[in-house]
Amino acid sequence: MFGPESLEADDRRALVYTAAVANTFLLVLLVYALVADRRPTAYWAFPVVWVTVGAWALLWTSRPPAATRTRLLAGTLAGAYLLVLAVAGGVVGPGGPPTTGLSVELTQLPPGWGPTLLYGGETVRVALVPFTTFGYAVLSYLVYLTAIDARSVLAGGVVGLFSCVSCTLPVVASILGGFVGGGTVLAAAASTTTYAAGTAVFVVTVVLMTVQPGIPGRH
Repeated sequence: MFGPESLEADDRRALVYTAAVANTFLLVLLVYALVADRRPTAYWAFPVVWVTVGAWALLWTSRPPAATRTRLLAGTLAGAYLLVLAVAGGVVGPGGPPTTGLSVELTQLPPGWGPTLLYGGETVRVALVPFTTFGYAVLSYLVYLTAIDARSVLAGGVVGLFSCVSCTLPVVASILGGFVGGGTVLAAAASTTTYAAGTAVFVVTVVLMTVQPGIPGRH
């Protein structure tokens, strides 16, 4: 059991580490812009927000004690949730021609958007964009924590699914569309406003799932 002073110290530590993550990411972007001679655009900011907010959520939360059976059930639900996010978000989809095999986009994408892992096969297609993949994993972990308290599963998991995927879908869909259609990977199928809306909903979803009351072991 932590006292108020200990909790306050933990909260400060989480904020300091989160700031370190954000500053490191910004430094990496600056180095990339200088080395690649690229001019930053608004799209460069979205991975910074996703990674920073996701890191804050991981640092801010703690896993409550639970029986092994409860953890297994919660893990199963979180795994299913991640799979649904991946399919609904366009990260994983059915394969088919043209089959392009495995490729990695390294130099054309700024950090966060790249390195992007792309696979096009006859059975399945995969487009792993670092910042959205990390964001979906964070959401799934939050669902895992929420599922330990079964009373909050619907409040956290289902709301998080429909509120987040509905807006972040254009982010991955535009990249996957460029991959399948042969265009440039950063050829956006949605406007900056759409990306911003998806990012805003992701932030709100993570915050609500992180600070919701009644979940043991959370700050």
